[in-house]
Amino acid sequence: MTVSSAAAPQPASPAAPLLFTPLKLRSLELPNRVVVSPMCTYSATDGVANEFHLVHLGQYALGGAGLILAEATAVSPEGRITPEDLGLWDDRQIVPLGHITDFVHQHGGHIGVQLAHAGRKASTYAPWRGKGAVPAELGGWQVIGPDENSFHDLFPTPAMMGADELRGVVDAFSAAARRAQVAGFDAVEVHAAHGYLLHQFLSPLANTRTDDYGGSFENRTRLLLEVVRAVRHVWPAHLPLFVRLSATDWAEGGWDLEQTVQLSKLLKYEGVDVLDISSGGLTAAQQIEVGPGYQVPFAAAVSRAETEISVMAVGLIETGAQAEAILQAGDADLIALGRPFLRDPHWAQRAARELGLRPVSIDQYARAGW
Repeated sequence: MTVSSAAAPQPASPAAPLLFTPLKLRSLELPNRVVVSPMCTYSATDGVANEFHLVHLGQYALGGAGLILAEATAVSPEGRITPEDLGLWDDRQIVPLGHITDFVHQHGGHIGVQLAHAGRKASTYAPWRGKGAVPAELGGWQVIGPDENSFHDLFPTPAMMGADELRGVVDAFSAAARRAQVAGFDAVEVHAAHGYLLHQFLSPLANTRTDDYGGSFENRTRLLLEVVRAVRHVWPAHLPLFVRLSATDWAEGGWDLEQTVQLSKLLKYEGVDVLDISSGGLTAAQQIEVGPGYQVPFAAAVSRAETEISVMAVGLIETGAQAEAILQAGDADLIALGRPFLRDPHWAQRAARELGLRPVSIDQYARAGW
């Protein structure tokens, strides 16, 4: 099927805004810097994608996003946030995801997937179904973590991971990345943010271990580096690898921006191409100072650390002008948006018009009169 690409707006003037300038990541060339941030929808059965995921993710290809990142997709059953999470721990989950990547590619888009393990924040209810731990009789399971401390009194109590579980997590990420390739994804993102397993190991507030995986910065970053190394080993050399980090726990004594910058320099040598900089999610005691673009300074600090890795900013970025200003300032190379895309799947086309471009729609939507 041949269609017009919705991702390449035509300039109304010779100088195109940076937001709509292509970016090449290894052999993958994005037509613009607009990224749909991974957003959990808690709508799968046994980790298998369905028509909802096809429509939900496919609409963003029709709307002109440069890259779509599919939601946190569990690398193992016990790694799910909720019983309804997407998964890539079983071969039977490949084909349904392949239907989605095929659709996106047929309509000129690019799509990646975020690989995740929830650790001590697993086995919980979807937000609209309840709060806290899901009991075993309703499909809950024993969760694992760096130690035996739970995220919150309402959350499950984790079992402290031993050597077998640590090795198993690394192997699970690697196997999920292989399945992602078969499913046709253009990129993978390792989720090490928002208080999930890999972030739990990074933060002293969630990791009280005294072995080689706890204590010092070197030890707390060990599991993430092992996971990234394993994923990069199996992920095709011509395709990009993303890592999402929470730059700060927003809590005293936790993971912070200085450590994030230090870690970003290590990730450069592991073949990471993009750092997706977010924040928070590790502790219920966090004190987040929310405002427009509130996480952009974290992305800017990593961007200026001279890691030679592209940086993606996210967090209360609402307009094309705001996104363009971030890029013009050199604070990031890519702009990720979540809620704005939920409100308007054609956000990229609207932003193009806002920045003085003539958006190009697929043929079926041409009558919209962009």
